[in-house]
Amino acid sequence: MHASPAPADPAVDALAARLRQLPPSCGPVRLVAVDGHAGSGKSTFAGRLADALGGAPVLHLDDIATHEELFAWTDRLLDQVIEPLRSGRSARYAPYDWRERGFGPARVLPSAPVIVVEGVGAGRRALRPYLARLVWMELPEERAWARGRARDGEEQSEFWAGWVRAERRHFAEDPSRPFADLLIRPGSTGYEVLAGPASTPGSTRRLTQGDGPSAMC
Repeated sequence: MHASPAPADPAVDALAARLRQLPPSCGPVRLVAVDGHAGSGKSTFAGRLADALGGAPVLHLDDIATHEELFAWTDRLLDQVIEPLRSGRSARYAPYDWRERGFGPARVLPSAPVIVVEGVGAGRRALRPYLARLVWMELPEERAWARGRARDGEEQSEFWAGWVRAERRHFAEDPSRPFADLLIRPGSTGYEVLAGPASTPGSTRRLTQGDGPSAMC
């Protein structure tokens, strides 16, 4: 059986409409980053947003990172993805296989009006000059990590212990949330979209609202 498509979310639809109106940020592309703690729901939200954008391409940073380079992948992303997009060309990158511990066959990321980049560190300082918008999944780190551990199971507990240390170190050295244009608060049946620190310092003004309370979906 095929899973039923997720119901439309007015908040995500409204956000998609606003993103389409932004000026390009990376060549002809509007690059939108979805950052947040591991387990915060970035992949799910990025998929919903891509659907609302009419099938926008999504780049998962899990395909760029490796076991040995959990966060030291900036040069690879710039060379394989950002530079081609800046030139108006499709990007080609070799996704990392976390089971085989090696890079797989090259994959094409087509140039499109909007491309979504999701993953921990998507809002790092080296990428921010190329972003049309940076959004942050507003879920506390401990809740997010607990979700991630539950999702991945006991067999990944050792990996998670190392990941948490690496993530804390990364965000201490190169934080993303202070530079976020928007905060995305997941709810039981929808999303709440709030103005981020970069747009309204010291404020979390509501822009649009989903139809559920602020509990992780």
